[in-house]
Amino acid sequence: MEHFQSHRVEVVSIAVAVAAIGAATAYYLYVSKKPKGCLDPEEFKEFKLVKRTQLSHNVAKFKFALPTPTSVLGLPIGQHMSCRGKDQQGEDVVKAYTPTTLDSDLGYFELVIKMYPQGRMSHHFRELREGDYLAVKGPKGRFKYQPGQVRAFGMLAGGTGITPMFQVARAILENPNDKTNIHLIYANVTYEDILLKEELDELASKFPNRISVYYVLNQPPEGWEGGVGFVTQEMIRAHCPAPAEDIQILRCGPPPMNKAMAAHLEALGYSSQMQFQF
Repeated sequence: MEHFQSHRVEVVSIAVAVAAIGAATAYYLYVSKKPKGCLDPEEFKEFKLVKRTQLSHNVAKFKFALPTPTSVLGLPIGQHMSCRGKDQQGEDVVKAYTPTTLDSDLGYFELVIKMYPQGRMSHHFRELREGDYLAVKGPKGRFKYQPGQVRAFGMLAGGTGITPMFQVARAILENPNDKTNIHLIYANVTYEDILLKEELDELASKFPNRISVYYVLNQPPEGWEGGVGFVTQEMIRAHCPAPAEDIQILRCGPPPMNKAMAAHLEALGYSSQMQFQF
């Protein structure tokens, strides 16, 4: 009887040990398979430009390869990274940009860049050719997003300020467990200035009950059915969620627009906790 009990204890001990080894192995495999981000917050790393697509006379999409086809950039949703280049005088310049891609896009990241005539970093991107490298450091930014942290986002974007909004919107809508609604007002000077319009319209078409996009143009073409002029309090009231503890209004645009939007939101009763400026 004692021999039987001893044998049983031995068998149980072996089973527990095997189970522990199995769990440890499973955890190791999970950790080892979980992709590590390619970004470094302290050191610039270089990534090769593999495709440049001209979208308009002053806007282009730049696709950069990551080290392997399964690599991820490692940029949290709504954050940005610093890009380093050379200006017209050959001096170093650093500027923050938000990719339009997510970590679900394996092996590469993309930047949609508007190149201004006198822009120092614009000069670098204008001269960038396929096969060249871009120095990048990050992630950076105060925005931290968790699925379902708010019931709805209102988004007030101007010009190139659409890129963090687009990234956040994509992450929300492509996550089947995230039920957050999105109400975007996107302002530009002319129709040609609208960035990512095809992608935004595709999201609105695919998720009609989850995202609404209201375009505002300062110089609209004939027959334009969207907003005209600057973004007003009336537009925000009509197209964004009303002030509430479970909503947040995100802002990103040129400094004059950001200042005007902050004043509009305060007048409409949105507290500082209900707002975030990229």
